[in-house]
Amino acid sequence: MAEALCLPSPLQEITDPGLGEVPFRFFLKRDDLISPDLPGNKWRKLKYNLEAARAAGQRTLLTFGGAYSNHVRATAAAGARFGFATVGVIRGEEHRPLNPSLRDAADRGMRLVYLDRASYRAKTSAAVIAPLREEFGDFYLLPEGGSNALAARGCAELTAEITVPFDVLCVPCGTGGTLAGVAAGLTEGQRAVGFSALRGGAGFLPAAVRALQDEAFGGPRGDWRVDDEFHFGGFARRTPELDAFIAGFRARHGLTLDWVYVAKMLYGVYAHGRRGTFAPGTTVIAVVTG
Repeated sequence: MAEALCLPSPLQEITDPGLGEVPFRFFLKRDDLISPDLPGNKWRKLKYNLEAARAAGQRTLLTFGGAYSNHVRATAAAGARFGFATVGVIRGEEHRPLNPSLRDAADRGMRLVYLDRASYRAKTSAAVIAPLREEFGDFYLLPEGGSNALAARGCAELTAEITVPFDVLCVPCGTGGTLAGVAAGLTEGQRAVGFSALRGGAGFLPAAVRALQDEAFGGPRGDWRVDDEFHFGGFARRTPELDAFIAGFRARHGLTLDWVYVAKMLYGVYAHGRRGTFAPGTTVIAVVTG
């Protein structure tokens, strides 16, 4: 039997000289502890989509992602746990042996297919979707990264779980779904910051967040912004500086950070702390999404 989901996820207060000299309270929202297979925003994004798929009588989930996509891996885990067949459409060519992420997805029964990068850019078009339906039959389509209106609704529930008064809520940002959702749950005086893991995210992510909020909630919600200063070269790129931060955080707090998303966000929070961005007495919460 699958283990129970750990909800609400716990808060962990962090004290650390690296946060700077201005006194502010800092907590981690440990969404990574929701489930080993469905951590953090992955479960929150999938929750209402799984309900919609079942209500529509769909038995197959199909989604898109890169070779190291946590969303693809989580979709495979959700399918195995809740009784759906799964298909992962992967950007680029097949490489053997499979990397650990794709190996895990395949071991959970996911069928993997590959699209060249030009076709992948047109993944939402009928020219791409129609042949997939011919090959796999009818399916419930989950977008790349899992971000859609139902995903935003699931992420909005996170904010209500927080049991301490707070001022700033920080989340990693890839497709904008988590930021769109948590911002919708904010109350007056609270704000959210999405730390982009992609180069140039401040240019395109705000439009994605606004579109998701329009679809999910009927209009804009909450006070939020995108910070794209800490992408470390772009998506799935890392530097020795980021690796040193991860190693130092692990040594001090016993937590190994996901380097694609979470480490970049926390590096940014620490940088803002040292700069004095947060006023004295501010309470900041950062979501560990996986």
